[in-house]
Amino acid sequence: MAQPPIAGAPPPIAGAPPGSCQIRCAGCHWMLAVAPGMAEFVCPKCQLPQMLPAGVGGARRAAPQAQGIDPTKIQIPCARCKAVLNVPHGLARFNCPQCGVDLAVDLNKLHQFFSSGPLPFPGMTPPESLEEVDEVAVDVEREEDERGPVAETFMDYRPSKLSLGEPHPDPIVETSSLSAVQPPEPSYDLQILKQIESSKRLSCLQIETLVYACQRHNHHLPNGSRAGFFIGDGAGVGKGRTIAGLIWENWQHGRHKAVWISVGSDLKFDARRDLDDVGATAVEVHALNKLPYSKLDSKAVGIKEGVIFLTYSSLIASSDKSRTRLQQLLQWCGSEYDCLLIFDECHKAKNLIPESGSQPTRTGEAVLEIQARLPEARVIYCSATGASEPRNMGYMVRLGLWGLGTCFPKFHDFLGVLDKGGVGALELVAMDMKARGMYVCRNLSYKGTDFEVIEAPLEDKMMSMYNKAAEFWTELRAELLCASAFYSEEKSTSGQLWRLYWASHQRFFQHMCMSAKVPAVVKLAKQALIENKCAVIGLQSTGEARTEEAVSKYGIELDDFVSGPKELLLKLVEENYPLPPEPESLSGDDSDKVSRKKRRNSSPNIQSRGRTRKATKWVPADIESDEEILTDSDLVSSDSDSEFQICDVCNAEEERNKLARCSSCGQLFHLSCVVPPLSDLPPVEWVCPPCKEKTDKYLLEKQSYVADLLNRYEAAKDRKLKILEIVRSLELPNNPLDDIIDQLGGPDNVAEITGRRGMLVRASVGRGVIYQQRSSKEVTMEMVNMHEKQQFLDGKKLVAVISEAGSAGVSLHADRRAINQKRRVHITLELPWSADRAIQQFGRTHRSNQACAPEYRLIFTNLGGERRFASTVAKRLETLGALTQGDRRAGLSLSEYNYDSKHGKKALMMMYKGILEQDPLPIVPPGCSSEKPASIQEFLAKAKAALVSVGLVRDTTTGNGKDIGKGRIADSDMHDVGRFLNRLLGLPIYFQNRLFEFFSGILDLLVSNARKEGHFDFGIVDIKASIIELRGQAKTVHVDQMTGASTVLFTFTIDRGIKWEFAKSLLEEKEKDEASTANNGFYESWREWMGRRHFVLALESSSEMFKIFRPAVGEALSREMPYSELKNKYRKVSSIEKAHAGWEEEYNISSGQCMHGPKCKLGAHCTVGKRVQELNVLGGLILPVWGTIEKALSKQARESYKRIRVVRVETTVDPKRVVGLLIPNAAVRTVLQDLSWVENIDE
Repeated sequence: MAQPPIAGAPPPIAGAPPGSCQIRCAGCHWMLAVAPGMAEFVCPKCQLPQMLPAGVGGARRAAPQAQGIDPTKIQIPCARCKAVLNVPHGLARFNCPQCGVDLAVDLNKLHQFFSSGPLPFPGMTPPESLEEVDEVAVDVEREEDERGPVAETFMDYRPSKLSLGEPHPDPIVETSSLSAVQPPEPSYDLQILKQIESSKRLSCLQIETLVYACQRHNHHLPNGSRAGFFIGDGAGVGKGRTIAGLIWENWQHGRHKAVWISVGSDLKFDARRDLDDVGATAVEVHALNKLPYSKLDSKAVGIKEGVIFLTYSSLIASSDKSRTRLQQLLQWCGSEYDCLLIFDECHKAKNLIPESGSQPTRTGEAVLEIQARLPEARVIYCSATGASEPRNMGYMVRLGLWGLGTCFPKFHDFLGVLDKGGVGALELVAMDMKARGMYVCRNLSYKGTDFEVIEAPLEDKMMSMYNKAAEFWTELRAELLCASAFYSEEKSTSGQLWRLYWASHQRFFQHMCMSAKVPAVVKLAKQALIENKCAVIGLQSTGEARTEEAVSKYGIELDDFVSGPKELLLKLVEENYPLPPEPESLSGDDSDKVSRKKRRNSSPNIQSRGRTRKATKWVPADIESDEEILTDSDLVSSDSDSEFQICDVCNAEEERNKLARCSSCGQLFHLSCVVPPLSDLPPVEWVCPPCKEKTDKYLLEKQSYVADLLNRYEAAKDRKLKILEIVRSLELPNNPLDDIIDQLGGPDNVAEITGRRGMLVRASVGRGVIYQQRSSKEVTMEMVNMHEKQQFLDGKKLVAVISEAGSAGVSLHADRRAINQKRRVHITLELPWSADRAIQQFGRTHRSNQACAPEYRLIFTNLGGERRFASTVAKRLETLGALTQGDRRAGLSLSEYNYDSKHGKKALMMMYKGILEQDPLPIVPPGCSSEKPASIQEFLAKAKAALVSVGLVRDTTTGNGKDIGKGRIADSDMHDVGRFLNRLLGLPIYFQNRLFEFFSGILDLLVSNARKEGHFDFGIVDIKASIIELRGQAKTVHVDQMTGASTVLFTFTIDRGIKWEFAKSLLEEKEKDEASTANNGFYESWREWMGRRHFVLALESSSEMFKIFRPAVGEALSREMPYSELKNKYRKVSSIEKAHAGWEEEYNISSGQCMHGPKCKLGAHCTVGKRVQELNVLGGLILPVWGTIEKALSKQARESYKRIRVVRVETTVDPKRVVGLLIPNAAVRTVLQDLSWVENIDE
């Protein structure tokens, strides 16, 4: 509630409306002037909604018109949250963007709603007549918002502003988006130009990289650091030789030092080869991992110049004496170091800015520190996958995209804009970097390369094995829940148990998925060999850890290959099954121990000096004291009375040597006072009868307690042993790597290029397998992968198995210099977790100088849960293509597997809430019918039980002492698609696929609605038209001070229409086809709009699907129309003359008028169905003016115009290609004004 004015309030606000009420905001305490009669308002400063108290402010009046009303749509209140929604005409089903509820529009009731009385919401604009809604205009508007797909992704590449050097030996391409961006003018003269041109050791594109990198290094960023350069060329283009050329160029300028950081120590030999290839034989290469931790330029080491080659692991390494390699490098370089600092395969430095809840990697921090400590270093970032997503660019501080002198003060500001801008914003980053001369990205042409995603269904045996394993994991979870509740006393221990459990759960089923694909992989590999090709099989995990554990337990001779899933389960249960502490059994000495303990804890004896009792000061044994402790000897007096003491039973005085002393309680007894009496003095360690009785009772109770603990421990131990026996009895698959090598002929026929040290092979004599080292007397472990690679290239082995750990930087392509030039069939048994790793693996078989391009085969099972792995990489490949290549469609075609998107997260939340019956179901579950509610209830019950079994639904019975009933899902899990797909793997196959189908169905619905509502992010969109012309001169609205690159506003005139003659020829050509049907032809709309009907040409493209061509806007590229929809909206025209007249009329009228007619509320700015229109595109540098554009677009009335839209335009007469931001005509004036454009805006 806002607070009324109080005494001593400040004077009235200047400029306040007459009669307004002066109010202090309840949130920020800012003074506000509230207009007379206004009851509800929002503070313009803190955005807090407030209401005036009763009696304050005079008569109430209605709230002002709501903001964000789109006059081209219908305003309808949400049935749940009452938010006023802008609903496109004709959209019958959608979700409220505020509360997420599924809404359906009944047109009859909607008409009654608007005509029954005054409008319930101020600012709501009802349609003049619902029957007058032009549904054709609605269709055209949707098509314009979606635009069309890109027909051509790559363009042949050749340097645009340099004509130096020979062409590259293989076809090189660049994405069409990047090719539309021109780099700055080259101004650097290479010292080694004549040498490399005469020797032809570098191609024209490699020379171009040298020029722009050296040119970039001559600039400094506003913070004083030297600017860096990013080489983003694809795998196999020749980045290594380019780096060698940069080292040799800097060497000519007296810069005789260089630091080269890469991923593997073996690549030092490649670095040496590349330097020799460019003629830099005088440059020494020193492997840092072979050198001591002392000063590199000391007399003992003696390295004064040359290349220090190290790995990212070495960069963070340290010695036993706490000396680090980083300190060693910094000392060798010195603070004034201005030579090259090369981050080869720089994707290893990602995760410097991790996801929330994670910590930065040490590698990322070290890369950042060495750049900060060497501000004058000439930094080179080099990787085909340098930024698989924007967050991973955090270490590229020398690019100058954020920080001092930019519009993004910190990296998080830069990251926030990219996240908000979606894929379109990512696509602009790559283009922006190229325009500033800090980035190149070329790729080997993929012409001739086949790419196929193969779904391998599970065999019956594997399906049975999988289902039993899923059931066992469910039972194991219940068992561990009970055991941890009874036996685990520490919550931290319990939390660690469940972290290990779910990690093992994920690895187990990932391993099962790999094993399920082994038959398909072996079949594809054998087929390749039959077709005179060779096979390369890619995976990530080798199962070495499980194999070594099994060998250490069972010995080097085994009956069969190790089952990775079984060993993983055994380890989980053996090491983590909760057991109570093992109790210690009682021995015969326990009675004495109890007596001694009792004596230590008993009260001090009261002794007598003469006939006067005096208590000594007693200090417990476990308390230290500086005071002197009196002992018996200290109390001995020369007085003879000190030899007498008092019996604690009869209180009679007696000589000390005639009294018995209890060693437990310390009391003194006459021999006759003891019951039964004693005849002689007992030994020193005597216990009186009362104490003995108590001790025996205590020991008896303790023995009973210990026996109970022991029984409990033994029962738990027996339960654990039974579980282990069940695990051992499970039939589970062998290690896929060993299985594949064995089925393809063993190590003699398969080259293994992995990181593991040993392997299991079939015994030459008898049955079973034997563990042996991969190295031999002839080949050391360090060189074993190089040896296996050469065996493959020489054709001695025609199958190669590679892992990430062993294949980094390895070339396995059909090199023209190699003996084995057979076509490679690259099969991915296990898709890498990230896109950058996937691209790196694909690049092993697709490189320069190859005799033939490879075939790629990505294998997935039909398990819904396995799509988790595909989803992860699909997401990264999509953003990777956008970020490092300027076009997300340049990535491999895995977009159909991308479920981890904003729409996927929303779909997951809606599915969870539907299953828990918190919200209505968005769709009917698979296998159910809306006419049979019982089937839906049965599905929900099973789905909930499934989610409980995999730990997603919690508190299903009780929680916090009260009955929960329906359960809950943690907030952190509500949008976590990855976790859902991970846990989904642990369900039986049938219901796993059924639940996944339910999830994907909801996702399809959300994507469809987003397309209809104009909220879907299409990335770069092609502007298609029959005529596209550049009008006038482009306007330069911003210039980058460092590079001279500019931001330019282009204005195009486009004509999207199709003339009658062309439309008629399309139909005639179609009718010549034998497969043509009678449904092809011209159609007119059933309903009239402003006295005329709309005409279209419909041509069948596939079964019951038609391509639509319109007189005003041409072909509808974004969608095809089902025949049922076509019949519902249009009727076929039998008369060709009538079609001709109608087509010509609509063609002519649309040249200057939109489909809404002359009374359109957007006026001249509306483009719906307008044939000839003006198009404004802001090209060149975009990031420096991003904030200005975003602000201008936020004010647009049409919803689809408010979001960032990246378009590609190519003129039709004099071909000129422009890629940039589409600026709506209504926003051009605002953009130019905010950019301080000095010329006449109306010019």
